[in-house]
Amino acid sequence: MRVVALISGGKDSCYNMMQCVAAGHQIVALANLRPAENTGQTDELDSYMYQTVGHHAIDLYADALDLPLYRGFIEGTSVNTGRVYTTCQEDEVEDLYRLMKLVKDKEGVEGVSVGAILSDYQRVRVEDVCRRLNLQPLAYLWRRNQEILLKEMISSNIQAIIIKVAAFGLDPDKHLGKTLDQMEPYLLELSEKYGVHVCGEGGEYETFTLDCPLFKKKIVVDSAKVVVHSADAFAPVAYLHFLKLHLENKAKSSDTFMVNSCSCEVSCNDDDIFPSSEEDEPQKNIPVIWKSLKHNSLDFTKTFGSSGKSLSGYQWFSGITAHFLPSKGKNAQEAAREAFSSLRANMTSEGLKLKDIILVHLYMKSMKDFNVINSVYVTEFDLCPPARVCVETLLPDGVLFCIDCLAHKYDIAMDDVLRDEKLVMHVQSISHWAPASIGPYSQSIKVGDVLYCAGQIALVPCTMQLVSGGIWTEAIVSLRHVERVLQAMSQKTALHHVITASCYVTDSKHIPIARSIWQKKLRECKKVEDSEMYHDVTAVCGLLAVVVISHLPRDAAIEWHVVAVVDDPLQRKHFAMKMLSEGFQIECESVESSSASCASISVRLSLISPSASQLDLDGPLHDLVAMFRQAAEKLSEDCSASPLCFRAFFKEDVFDAETLQTGLQEYLEKYLGKKTPALILVPVVDLPGKEVIHITCWLS
Repeated sequence: MRVVALISGGKDSCYNMMQCVAAGHQIVALANLRPAENTGQTDELDSYMYQTVGHHAIDLYADALDLPLYRGFIEGTSVNTGRVYTTCQEDEVEDLYRLMKLVKDKEGVEGVSVGAILSDYQRVRVEDVCRRLNLQPLAYLWRRNQEILLKEMISSNIQAIIIKVAAFGLDPDKHLGKTLDQMEPYLLELSEKYGVHVCGEGGEYETFTLDCPLFKKKIVVDSAKVVVHSADAFAPVAYLHFLKLHLENKAKSSDTFMVNSCSCEVSCNDDDIFPSSEEDEPQKNIPVIWKSLKHNSLDFTKTFGSSGKSLSGYQWFSGITAHFLPSKGKNAQEAAREAFSSLRANMTSEGLKLKDIILVHLYMKSMKDFNVINSVYVTEFDLCPPARVCVETLLPDGVLFCIDCLAHKYDIAMDDVLRDEKLVMHVQSISHWAPASIGPYSQSIKVGDVLYCAGQIALVPCTMQLVSGGIWTEAIVSLRHVERVLQAMSQKTALHHVITASCYVTDSKHIPIARSIWQKKLRECKKVEDSEMYHDVTAVCGLLAVVVISHLPRDAAIEWHVVAVVDDPLQRKHFAMKMLSEGFQIECESVESSSASCASISVRLSLISPSASQLDLDGPLHDLVAMFRQAAEKLSEDCSASPLCFRAFFKEDVFDAETLQTGLQEYLEKYLGKKTPALILVPVVDLPGKEVIHITCWLS
């Protein structure tokens, strides 16, 4: 890509340029914003967005790098400081928009190099500008471990000096003008003692780069003076004001430079591969003829349903279906639009809007239609789209896709607003962290103490291509993405905070692999916990459903989808029961969060060799729903969560879907009355062991 680099003069913007070049991009221009002449603050501007100290020296960068430099003035101020940025003409972000538009028009750039490491504030605003100009942000330092990052910068020959200090333990007389190399041991010590960010991400210090492998000439400081901004006894703020600088030619060196190879690619070593239990392997089911229930030819995808509203304002909608028969003359896009307008109508009748949706399950008849469906989907969701799970599964003919979704709207009058504030993570920058959400979905949405994540497949973050190496590598990389998203949303959150997980695989042989990697990762989490806590109590981990479907986006072999709770997994309540009956077995498990804000229930129906080849479906369905009700009633008194969705993964070759739907709906209404959850039927290719139905239910 042709890339413009946003530069401040600091180490981060320089190192990110090196990362862009290492990733095969071409830096064709530099861009920088400086304080407006008329502010009187010619050196240092108090800006949430831009580093301005040292800006006098930026003009030398054009010569040092032999690239055109575009500069603009910061006319605006920080007006719109919310978590989500929306265009506001007086804001300093619009100065960046005008500058980027100019560079795009003049240089034909497609990407923007950004040195952000931790600041969501900066990232969200740069991404907004890029989105409006159709540019791709490249933020290769995003959420990198800062100690490792600083070491890398030093070892890759970035010669940067400290030009501003503003933190306890940093002394203007001692530390201004020192190189990163000289400062590294002391910065690590400050981090250890006082939690100072090693890379200065908390504004502790700022740097100016005098040389790096991309420079054709290096910058030399002839003279500078120290300017004290505030002489605080504990954390004085001071900066270097350059009086005289010049450029020097560098000794001819080869144009190659070293950048540590990225950690996005994981190679599987043999230790990762371990035997997995046989019982997970799906087993050939004995052919069974169900004594059919009252059979009616209702298409199971035609029935729209929704749960009631829970006490804290959650509601699940199901059965939103796009019907599409090419012979009928309407195209797929129209079918998709119709489905969305029916969803909108159904939500409106409940006093909800599409922007209240936090999680969408999109089940498709064929991945081939993905682009068409996505083109309509994009227009329905704006700035903070819901998290999304997308898989192809065995839908009936004439169905393009089925959607179900969770919406949340709190009544400000009733609720403690802060507790249920909605936080959205929608990172669109390419990085080494986790895949960018280039599509219309967020990586994760947090409401209250619950994190609703998007499905993750094993894309290599910096290339956005599927990782090579087969199912083991894919399973490990995609689960690592899940962990990173959880941690970025809430610092202490890890896999053992997951309360319900679904794993979609494309081959029955992958079931035991998915299970064993999940178990291994949970054991690693527990080890970390135990070393911190020393106790005998074991954490109650989430319930995992592994199902085999026909196809995943990008031809991936595995996709993980989780919902997690920021709670104490050691204090969760767990309950399990089992029932054997003629020819079949039902197992039920439930996990309730320690905060009692939500719970997850799973019910599995397995066929054990039936004595007769004819089974009455009525009995098992009755028992299954009765057991589900029992599990829901067993939740603690403190837990006021109501069942919102009842997702039934069922083996498509074993059941007649319509019959299954009628039976389940009838018993759910009979046993749960007004508390009946939204019923969602998902026909799958296979399930573990002898399972023929696996139900997952979310209560909130």
